[in-house]
Amino acid sequence: MSTPSSPIRSTRTLRSHLARESMLIILIVMCIALSYFEPSFRTTINLLNVLRQVSIIGVIAFGMTMVIISAEIDLSVGSAAALAGCLTAVIIDKCGDKGIWLSVSLPLAVLTTLAAGFAMGVFTATMRNLFQVPCFITTLALLTGLRGTAQYVTEGFPVNLPPGITFLGSGDILGVPVPALIFLVVFMSVHFLMNYTTFGRSVYAVGGNAEAARLSGIDVWRIRVWVLAINGMLAYLAGILLAARIGSGIPTAALGMELDVIAAVIIGGTSLFGGSGRVWGTLVGLLFIGVMRNGMTLLNIQHDVQLIVRGGLILIAVWINQTTLKYNSERSR
Repeated sequence: MSTPSSPIRSTRTLRSHLARESMLIILIVMCIALSYFEPSFRTTINLLNVLRQVSIIGVIAFGMTMVIISAEIDLSVGSAAALAGCLTAVIIDKCGDKGIWLSVSLPLAVLTTLAAGFAMGVFTATMRNLFQVPCFITTLALLTGLRGTAQYVTEGFPVNLPPGITFLGSGDILGVPVPALIFLVVFMSVHFLMNYTTFGRSVYAVGGNAEAARLSGIDVWRIRVWVLAINGMLAYLAGILLAARIGSGIPTAALGMELDVIAAVIIGGTSLFGGSGRVWGTLVGLLFIGVMRNGMTLLNIQHDVQLIVRGGLILIAVWINQTTLKYNSERSR
């Protein structure tokens, strides 16, 4: 039998749900408005183009979501992506000089590059756990160091990739861009990991209160290592895709990409203080940024004005999400 408070409780639940999905609602309204003012926006080709544009930063953003939920941050992902593309190109180029076939050199280059990304994440976690150096400081140093390493391995010049590899960055399967397919696979994998596994629950616990998590039996050191290592591999994977899309390993690629990645994660509702956030929210944040950029381009808005509008909209989106987080936090007390 329902009580008089049931309608009130239902109304509060609806308000809470709407507040939680506020960015999704804004995204839908934006898409409807763009479809009305610029009909070419809603074409399949354009929508797939939006997905292609967000796919590379999206691969990194899903890893960054895990990092920020665990109350850490990685500022080096842009430089890591540039280095990954350069490493892949250099390895394939050197193998080609020795007469090694592409069918061997490509897997070798990709696996070596991903292993380097994993090792870089482990290094950051080791500095954090053994020497108490915040990830902010370590990755700030790596932001410059990795970019310099990319310059060193390429001697400052782009290293071209064989034509067959560009399929990873600009090809498609059944009409869907290959980077978009990889992006969706990464999204589903990280979403499952964070929502349906003990590891995911441990990441939230460590981000919420690392000491309480340790006292409850969670190996905080191990969680940080795996989170940062996975993030490192995803950053390097994105770098491989970027190089394949450009057609060469370029040491100056992905400049400022870390800012777009962090913006997408925060727009998606993840708290910079850790312990709160959703991979689904990051997907919405990525699509928000992608649709915003695409829409302004279709509307022929000047580039400098685009930068101003993008900055303002991102600031407003973050404010909305932080207000929502505060509202939900106060309601849960």
